[in-house]
Amino acid sequence: MNRLITTHALRKTCEPTLLWKFTAPEVLDEEELLLPVPGVWETHPRLGNYRGVGIYSKEMTLAGNVRFVFGGASFLARVCLDGKELTQHQGAYTAFDCVAEDLSWGSHTLTVEVDNRFGEDDALHVPNDYYIYGGLNRPVTVEQLGSAWIRSMRAVPKKQGRLWKVALQIEVVSLSDEDQVIDVETRVAGGERRWKGKQLHARETLVLEGGLAVGGVQLWSPETPNLYKIETVLWQEGTPADDLIDRIGFRELTTEGEKLLLNGQPLHLKGFNRHEDYAAFGCAIPEAAMVQDIQMMKELGCNCVRSCHYPNDPRFLDLCDQYGLLVWEEGHARGLSEAQMRNPHFLPQSEACLREMVAQHINHPCIFTWGILNECADNTPFGASCYAALFRLLRELDPSRPVTTAMLSRQESLVIPDCDLISMNLYPCWSVDADCNAYIEDMRAWAQSKSEAPKPFIVSEIGAGAIYGFHDMNHAKWSEERQADILREQLEAVLGNPRIAGVFLWQFADCRVDDSWFGARPKTQNNKGIVDAYRRPKLAWQVVKDIFNTF
Repeated sequence: MNRLITTHALRKTCEPTLLWKFTAPEVLDEEELLLPVPGVWETHPRLGNYRGVGIYSKEMTLAGNVRFVFGGASFLARVCLDGKELTQHQGAYTAFDCVAEDLSWGSHTLTVEVDNRFGEDDALHVPNDYYIYGGLNRPVTVEQLGSAWIRSMRAVPKKQGRLWKVALQIEVVSLSDEDQVIDVETRVAGGERRWKGKQLHARETLVLEGGLAVGGVQLWSPETPNLYKIETVLWQEGTPADDLIDRIGFRELTTEGEKLLLNGQPLHLKGFNRHEDYAAFGCAIPEAAMVQDIQMMKELGCNCVRSCHYPNDPRFLDLCDQYGLLVWEEGHARGLSEAQMRNPHFLPQSEACLREMVAQHINHPCIFTWGILNECADNTPFGASCYAALFRLLRELDPSRPVTTAMLSRQESLVIPDCDLISMNLYPCWSVDADCNAYIEDMRAWAQSKSEAPKPFIVSEIGAGAIYGFHDMNHAKWSEERQADILREQLEAVLGNPRIAGVFLWQFADCRVDDSWFGARPKTQNNKGIVDAYRRPKLAWQVVKDIFNTF
């Protein structure tokens, strides 16, 4: 499933069986393989470095109106049913869907052509300090639809005095050539909102807005991750015809000068950056491995995680909701130069990614901030104008959460006034030869000086590299000993500074990088994880655990 929760009680859904037929004409000629979905083709012994077109196909028995939901396809996707194109999508890290109507009962062939090659038309898809895999990297779901169906349910809780109000936005789609009269009701935490006798015009989408008030709810926090089922039901002629189910949490995140507050209490972030990358699975991480990552981070004393540098799998967000891990989620972009940001596709594709990310993930209580454009050209007027445009869009899409960006460690950024949270990537004692305490405090003070008023300051990246199993009595660079030394000094400096709101250690686990980074990344991996790509702990594991549980 695309989620780890039951999202429908009325709508019939299924997930196609694991193995799909796969061809890659450029390297396999006419040979046909069987590959798992979700999965990436790089896990196959003959496709470990393949960039090109891969074609997945699946025969299914279908009838009527059928919706296909793709959790992710890396990077470009073209979907066909029985040879007829249904949709195209760009971007590996957000879901997309398509509907086939009035299918005759019988066998039908679904074909998905996926392309992970780099090109000028893909402004966000560039060789990078992480690996962009190829394939259907997230689950595929098939749904049976009637003449009308609920496309989305947006639910944003906001505290009003002693009560909570849930702001609702429901989208209902007509697949009928005739007008219909429908009823819609939403229920959560003992509250209910009804829309009676609404006109749903033929082939149109009806947007319903309103709210409901609830009281006596238990708050969501990392210590007490209380969740509530929210359900919307569509009625046709007095009969329940469709539904959509999600979970929400009641929590209030605010700022007070340099402080972050959660439910009125100071929040001190202690967490990790985490790529969706696992040596055996690429970015198609199984659910059990997701749980392992979270359990390991919680064991270390972690209360937050950053989804660098793209929207995360909603199943991972479901787990963060349940385990109580706060999430910084961000759009897809890292390290783009001004020249790359001047690509005419950059802003439209960035905006599309953010729209999909917010629409699909807004109900997750774990997400406390939206981020954009890690270490891009925020030090140039043109780059800053791109930041400003994307920040405006995020605030329009979701005014309930603060926005931020992870800035490169330089005293040149022009975007601090546009941020709600100031975030900076700092690597003293690793890439910068400097005293940790002095360097970090100098960067913090400079950043605050560029803000009209004090804001929470977050160290969004800090860390050092180590190759798993490399030990050296002299604590040489890339040894586990050197990494442990540096992380101890860095974390004590950050967490011991009362004017810093938190830290995200770079990073939780080693991850694969693009081959073009071989000169700076031993083993063609970013080796700054405190565990390796198979989740084997390095010496730094115990150092981080001790410090996180001390501060």
